[in-house]
Amino acid sequence: AVCSMGNSTSRLYSVLAKTLSSGAVSQHQDCLEQLDSAQLDPIDPKDLLEECQIVLQKRPPRFQRNFVNLKKNTASNHRPIRVMQWNILAQALGEGKDNFVQCPMEALKWEERKCLILEEILAYKPDILCLQEVDHYFDTFEPLLSRLGYQCTFFPKPWSPCLDVEHNNGPDGCAMFFLKERFELVNSANIRLSAMKLKTNQVAIAQTLKCHETGRLFCIAVTHLKARTGWERFRSAQGCDLLQNLKNITQGAKIPLIVCGDFNAEPTEEVYREFSNSSLNLNSAYKLLSPDGQSEPPYTTWKIRPSGECRHTLDYIWYSQHALNVNSALGLLTEEQIGPNRLPSFNYPSDHLSLVCDFSFNQDPDRLL
Repeated sequence: AVCSMGNSTSRLYSVLAKTLSSGAVSQHQDCLEQLDSAQLDPIDPKDLLEECQIVLQKRPPRFQRNFVNLKKNTASNHRPIRVMQWNILAQALGEGKDNFVQCPMEALKWEERKCLILEEILAYKPDILCLQEVDHYFDTFEPLLSRLGYQCTFFPKPWSPCLDVEHNNGPDGCAMFFLKERFELVNSANIRLSAMKLKTNQVAIAQTLKCHETGRLFCIAVTHLKARTGWERFRSAQGCDLLQNLKNITQGAKIPLIVCGDFNAEPTEEVYREFSNSSLNLNSAYKLLSPDGQSEPPYTTWKIRPSGECRHTLDYIWYSQHALNVNSALGLLTEEQIGPNRLPSFNYPSDHLSLVCDFSFNQDPDRLL
């Protein structure tokens, strides 16, 4: 039941309800046409959060995660840039292909899972949001996030596995969102990754932004590399292709770079070493949470499939360590919080954890690599 609330909130609920009730691709157009006029009106994030919490009132509360302060004694004269990386789990894959044997189907209902995803985004208020496995871009994320002040970009996989699922919502892909009040788009590139000179099914988005406050340029990229064991060399080739594209876009690291992604690769894999040893001078932000600053977290995804329990570190936020500082990073969920049935669950909407970092520009931008 819809609670009786003020006019603006009630109108917002009707928009949210439309995005919740949409079905397959063929049904999108009516929904999008209905939303067009509403998109002109900004949404108060508090109103949207309130609507999400109404939908989620029968679910357990969101897990508490705390930011870890990593800032050295370097003063920054600008607001940090908050970047959020998250594989949100494509709805079609969650319901139709991924076989999360310990996760009740009820927990995967899009009507509620969508609100859990939005609640997480609204809680951390990223300036830049990088998502993978987005198969509800046009009917959910673009209509809502554009009204929250984000500029939105989506690049679907050419042959998305979502399309094999009955009643799918279209292809999944990578999506990027940045706050227009903070940044100006200078350049945008949609990249279809190659491996062994062949175009692959994996993609990336790379955007050069200008920070309004500092006037500084930087590049932000999002990607999702090929999954599964046995494809390590393929991922390595995709990583090399992405790095080459990013070298060109950043003029050989003259422009600072942040790369977010589900690499489907543990730190022991070749593609991880390629990013670590690249001439772009990249470091993995979440290593800084470890006592020695050299070790990745023990996991960023944890699920149970028919083949057994899968606990892996696959998700990363890479950054130009000569040009950017990591001020803080969001701590991961503990094993106790995740619980014995692992992810996804009634508490948490995806099989991957979100990563969130606050970055600031180095005060000596002309320093050599």
